Amino acid sequence: MVPGDRPLGKVYLIGAGPGDPGLITVKGLQRLREADVVIYDYLAPTELLGAVKTGAEIVYVGKQGGSPRVGLHITQDQINRLLIEKARAGLTVARLKGGDPFIFGRGGEEALVLAEAGVPFEVIPGVTSAIAVPAYAGIPLTHRDWASTVTFVTGVTGHEDDGDFARINWQQLAVTGNTLVILMGLGRLRHIIDALLGAGRPPQTQAAVIQWGTTARQRSVMAPLSAIADEVERAGLTPPAVIVIGEVVGLRRELNWHEGKPLFGKKILITRAKDQAAEFIELLAHYGAEPVEFPTIEIKPPSDWAPVDEAIAQLSTFDWLLFTSVNGVEFFMKRLIAKGGDLRKLKGVKIGAIGPKTAEAVHQFGLVPDLVPKYFQAEAILEGLHTEALEGKRILLPRAKEAREILPQELAKRGADVNVVPVYETIIPTARKEAVKAMLQKHEIAVVTFTSSSTVKNFMALFEGEPVAKWLEGVKIACIGPITADTARELGLHVDIQPVDFTVAALAKAIAEGFGK
Repeated sequence: MVPGDRPLGKVYLIGAGPGDPGLITVKGLQRLREADVVIYDYLAPTELLGAVKTGAEIVYVGKQGGSPRVGLHITQDQINRLLIEKARAGLTVARLKGGDPFIFGRGGEEALVLAEAGVPFEVIPGVTSAIAVPAYAGIPLTHRDWASTVTFVTGVTGHEDDGDFARINWQQLAVTGNTLVILMGLGRLRHIIDALLGAGRPPQTQAAVIQWGTTARQRSVMAPLSAIADEVERAGLTPPAVIVIGEVVGLRRELNWHEGKPLFGKKILITRAKDQAAEFIELLAHYGAEPVEFPTIEIKPPSDWAPVDEAIAQLSTFDWLLFTSVNGVEFFMKRLIAKGGDLRKLKGVKIGAIGPKTAEAVHQFGLVPDLVPKYFQAEAILEGLHTEALEGKRILLPRAKEAREILPQELAKRGADVNVVPVYETIIPTARKEAVKAMLQKHEIAVVTFTSSSTVKNFMALFEGEPVAKWLEGVKIACIGPITADTARELGLHVDIQPVDFTVAALAKAIAEGFGK
């Protein structure tokens, strides 16, 4: 116990992996989700912060290239004190570290400090960059024909005449003939090469340097040991980078799987709402892309629930309940439950869902839609209802405040009594506008994606008065379906990619196929 009889919290030293957020362990992700405080490093994938629970404190303590980020002056001693302070406050602390905390990650130092302070801790190993980065570059560190041992070395501190560098037995490393992996050594690459060559390592030994390994920003250079430094300088590689030396490097010519993905290294702008973008981002990353989140639409509850509540009170009087989006399902059903209702209120009411994703959202509430049209647009619902006698039928349409009017208008023409209720509203967020503008101006974006007419309109509204057409020269525009594509064209944009099926999975595949060709 500590002063005030406050129970101690606990610190989890979590290895976040080398850059690809999918490489964190299941246990590491679970503890991250449970944490009250997350203290993370420069090399920890920031995408993982999306898993942190609402209200948790997030603290950045990273040091780039051994130095604190500009504006931050966090020393290791300060980090140690912060861990102890948070744990003594009774909090669960996730210390999120790039790679593995016990492999050149100062995890051992932090664990010792916690032990000496009597703070409970647990170490959750991570995938170290020492093995993952070469693997993503197509370099197996061992191979029975080429290398039976591998040595890990760090060259992060000291010069050639002191520090870690002086403690390394370069003579022994030079004569082993097996694989050598050097972390944090790019800044003294020439010293390392001189030491190895001077100790007898053959100059023709295969070598590679991999920057930002396991991510879409990965860049690799491969050359004989005697020439690798010149090649690295020519390519302009900078830290973070992993150096691999040994004959196994030559296998990269046949095994370079990551950098061969169809969208590898391409920045793709995601304009979808942030809380709906995860699946699309994951799909694009699977094809090797670097997704850039730029939500041009934000979903929020309606400013007035009265029309929805009135419809819920009369729910049993409706013949049809038509959902045109996942948001419509979730906001309506949650409001129904919040008002004390349950599924019994829907007895006798037929349900229509505009497509498989909307139907899936309906299924989540234990319901089976009576109508799921083949095409995912309002016209398809009308087509699906063409055999229904709608004269005098009451139809409830919970949807966005601003939406296309074709569905209620056409239903009304057929004699239906249509009650349209706004269950959510959309606003235009501006948080990342300047950052994305800079990327567009520098022509860093390869594809801009739109998943609804609203995302197109809001994108153009965000940059109203700006030379958007000039920024988008050479940039591919990808739209999820014909309605979205028509909106893009009406606003002066060219449309290059449009899938046959109107889903994000089909859109991601169409983008990949377009570049693959």
